[in-house]
Amino acid sequence: MSDRDVQSEIDALVKGTPVVLFMKGSPDFPQCGFSMRASQIVRMLGVPFQTVDVLQDPEIRQGIKAYGNWPTIPQLYMGGELIGGSDILMEMWESGDLQDRAKALAAG
Repeated sequence: MSDRDVQSEIDALVKGTPVVLFMKGSPDFPQCGFSMRASQIVRMLGVPFQTVDVLQDPEIRQGIKAYGNWPTIPQLYMGGELIGGSDILMEMWESGDLQDRAKALAAG
């Protein structure tokens, strides 16, 4: 049992980083198809983003599911808000909503 406060760690990361993608693997070496698709979509937005490889930290892997009340990974957060997983990102990309959110976030 560790003394880590995983929820506080996740909260600080989500609120302190404009765009953060919790995924399996990294954008260069994704470890699942959903994470690959999500990271490709976020890259196409052209905004700086941080990734967290949940496979490197089992506590973060479980904690992020509880944090956003979202059962699957990947999970994208923009401006401290959960956007969703790869299916939602794809739908939002196709509708232009994701690009609009990225522009609004970049504009401050």
